[in-house]
Formats: sequence, C-alpha cells, structure tokens
Amino acid sequence: MQEEKSMETRDAILTRRSVRTYDSRPIPDAVLTDIFDVTRQAPSGSNREPTRLVIVKQPERKSELAKLCSNQTFIAQAPIVVAVVVKTLSYNRGNYMGTSSSLVDGAIILDHLTLIARDYGLGTCWIGAFDNFEVKQFLGIPNDWNVVGLTPIGYPSKDVFEPTAKRMPLEEFIKEEQW
Repeated sequence: MQEEKSMETRDAILTRRSVRTYDSRPIPDAVLTDIFDVTRQAPSGSNREPTRLVIVKQPERKSELAKLCSNQTFIAQAPIVVAVVVKTLSYNRGNYMGTSSSLVDGAIILDHLTLIARDYGLGTCWIGAFDNFEVKQFLGIPNDWNVVGLTPIGYPSKDVFEPTAKRMPLEEFIKEEQW
C-alpha cells in the first residue's frame, strides 16, 4: 500500500536537509517504487535520458560503499544507498559543456530524488566525496559511465526537517541585468 503524500513542492525544497543519522525502519517497497518512478521523470538534455540508478541494500555492501565515500559510515545506516550514474555522451550543449552535460542531467536526477524522498518523510544526503573509479569498480559500472553522486535514503533518527535561516540574503543572491 502506498503511503499518502501531502507535502507541497515548496515545503519539500525549504525543509530538505542532509541527514546523517537514520533509524532502522524499512522503507515500504511501494514507496521506493514511487520515488524511483517519479525520479525517472526528471528532464534531461534533448531527452537523452543518460542516467541510471544503482541501488545497494545489503548491509555488507553498504558498509563497503561507505568506506569508498571517504569512510562516511553513516551512509550504511540507511536502508538503501543509491548511486546516480550517467553515460558519458559526446554532446556539446550550449557549445561549452561537452561531455560534462551528462553530469548536469545526473545532478537533476539526484535533486529530484532527494525532493521526492523528502515528500515521503525520508532523509537523504548528497554524497560527493568518493573516488569515481573505485565506486565504479565496486558497483560494476561500465567504463563509459560515471558516478555523479550517491545518497543514502531512510527515515531520520531525529526531527531534522526545518527551514534554515542560514542562506545569503535574496538581494545578494540576485544580480539584475548583469553581474
């Protein structure tokens, strides 16, 4: 049975946090299926869909993967860890991105994943500290694919979903007409 979602997109964005402590509650399969189904709807340049998800659930494998992520052991606490992987494409979006354009597509997927997980009350933490080659080897990822990031997904062990006031003022963030 699928859990009911009630959060507004704005609230998910404002309250999404990097969660580094998880409790042991399993995530219902229907919830995971919906999270992954919604995530795959994210846009990609020219609708190329160069992104795949590698899901790790086995405790021993999560622990090994955490070691490859600068030994961030909290990663293995969550019921699952997701690696977002993109195929390296020869595509020159905007005449300057080149093969990096697929990394942007992967980042969009990872962002959508963290937000829909938040919608279900689940915590995530965008992991960027890892050795791409070692993680690829561990997960059996082909040479022409690269890891954009990883995230544990699970229920936070404490309430962490509050808006932050620690952001630069809007006036500093926005540059009108030119820098």
